[in-house]
Amino acid sequence: MAPAGNRGARAVAPAVLVLALALAPRGASAALTCSTVYNELMPCLGYVQSGGAVPRACCSGIKTLVSRARATPDRRAACACLKTVAAAAAGGPYLGRAAGLPGRCGVQPPFKIDPNVNCNAYVTPKPEA
Repeated sequence: MAPAGNRGARAVAPAVLVLALALAPRGASAALTCSTVYNELMPCLGYVQSGGAVPRACCSGIKTLVSRARATPDRRAACACLKTVAAAAAGGPYLGRAAGLPGRCGVQPPFKIDPNVNCNAYVTPKPEA
């Protein structure tokens, strides 16, 4: 059984995710929706809540998300979705674990998991001439 101090904290992360789904910005021209972003990252929830080993399905979801966020609207949409979750989780251990996930999975996403990130800065790189 979890210590009394952790029971409330464990209930917060799923509530934050549900709230983020309801409040998340919708990208009109982006193919990636917040529902897609959250579904890909749902296997990461246990790690974000409790730490420990990062599930393979979590890393797979992160890799899928990064591969789908190639165009500027998709990068910005994914960033905005994650920014909403990060803002709701700020102040606890969840944000640090979530922000560190890409590195633990060996992936470099084109956006940060941070409540203060400027999502408009994320654009598709121009091909070299």
